[in-house]
Amino acid sequence: MPDCLFCSIVAGDVDADVVLETDDLFAFLDHRPVFKGHTLLVPREHVVTLPDLPARLRDPFLAAGQRLASAMVGGLGAQGSFVAVNNTVSQSVAHLHLHVVPRTKGDGLRGFFWPRTKYADAAERADYAKRVREAMEADAG
Repeated sequence: MPDCLFCSIVAGDVDADVVLETDDLFAFLDHRPVFKGHTLLVPREHVVTLPDLPARLRDPFLAAGQRLASAMVGGLGAQGSFVAVNNTVSQSVAHLHLHVVPRTKGDGLRGFFWPRTKYADAAERADYAKRVREAMEADAG
């Protein structure tokens, strides 16, 4: 994709500090890290969101994410990691990317970055669960 920053990075047209390269995947350091070592994992193929990821790339993508999460601990001395994907909303580059951020207790990052909400009651919570289940069933069928 000619106007995609991440496609340009994968193609070598834009400099990046490469962490992982496979035939299908590419990982590099985020140029504006939450913490040093913050890595972005992308498919080489231009894919916009996680739902768009071809089935053949699902397992390799998740496996690479697991390896990166382990590397945050083994290679950087972090105590754990924060792993996240934005789909469309808050997606700064319209190319699927998995954030893998090293974490340590007391690092100042507080859970999720957005405010929390509550269900009105158990019935509303059950209704939301039902709607998600039905959408998944319709998608599978």
